[in-house]
Amino acid sequence: MRIQLSSGYGPAECELAVGKLLAALQKEFPSLAVLETVRGQNPGCLRSAVCESDENLLPLEGAVQWICQSPFRPRHRRKNWYVDISVCATAEKLDYDENLVRFETFRSGGKGGQHVNKVETGVRAVYLPTGLAAVSTETRSQQMNKRIALDRLCGLLARQNAAGEASLRALNRLEHSRLERGNPVRVYEGSEFRRIK
Repeated sequence: MRIQLSSGYGPAECELAVGKLLAALQKEFPSLAVLETVRGQNPGCLRSAVCESDENLLPLEGAVQWICQSPFRPRHRRKNWYVDISVCATAEKLDYDENLVRFETFRSGGKGGQHVNKVETGVRAVYLPTGLAAVSTETRSQQMNKRIALDRLCGLLARQNAAGEASLRALNRLEHSRLERGNPVRVYEGSEFRRIK
């Protein structure tokens, strides 16, 4: 399961809370792996962090409150800082499996003189799980057309995987602005970041 810790568009105190929250969660969930981070304005501060674990992290989703006097602005009256934990959607990667490719042959037009449309040299490679298809009619050899169609199909699968990853990154960036203050699922207190709820 993948989660994102986010300071939203909060001040440096919220970024510090994300850094402290990440450290606390890594102690609580030893299998938590950090996939990427966006650094904040000050040392130890993070605007966001994306983590992954094989444990169930769903109960963590929601707002997290940190009650603490600002370490950056000592005279600041505000003592409640909020950050967000959201479960990230993950793209299903399409792994190429040659057993799931169906080849179709057909007669292709073009050069060939009196032999045109007599031999099925055109090849269509269809990846059964997705229905993606690639065609090749360039050569007069069915074997060569099969290789070309297969190469094109692999390229299509790679582009689809990349597009899926890009749209998920955009979706996860939108989570950055979703932070709701109030009704926290967890509450931490003080500069030592001690959990009280």
